[in-house]
Amino acid sequence: MPSLRVANIIEESFVDGPGIRLAIFVQGCHRRCTGCQNPTAQDFAGGKLIDTSEIISMLKRNPLIDGVTLSGGEPFEQPDALADLCDDVHKLGYNIMAWSGYTFEQLAADKGKRKLLERIDVLIDGELKEELKSLNLLWRGSQNQRIIDVKNSIRENLIVELNA
Repeated sequence: MPSLRVANIIEESFVDGPGIRLAIFVQGCHRRCTGCQNPTAQDFAGGKLIDTSEIISMLKRNPLIDGVTLSGGEPFEQPDALADLCDDVHKLGYNIMAWSGYTFEQLAADKGKRKLLERIDVLIDGELKEELKSLNLLWRGSQNQRIIDVKNSIRENLIVELNA
């Protein structure tokens, strides 16, 4: 099983997507967005390495979990390990939600990042913009960020946003 560098894992999150979620905050981000929600997760040398099989074990132990959330840092900085993890998570019947400072279009155009994108069910995309920040947005930090149905967006070849 591959390893991930993670900043934190919350085994029962009620705020990182719908239902009760296993939230994985990966370590490392090149983006350095102003107003970043997790600046301590930017350093690629920080956090700890964890085998993805440990994450699968966490899921199997908790019958209350509805899905898995990938956040960061920047999940798309570790696309190969996370794509493998997503395959295993989907085999168990869970949905996957991810946050990224990249836009859907940027991720879709990058072959390495697209591998992970294709395994995500819902993507919150776009850089956090301090001037567009709002505490009234569901799952988003700023008004420019979108909640995207990834599977339908890929199939339709256009952005399909979810109403939230």
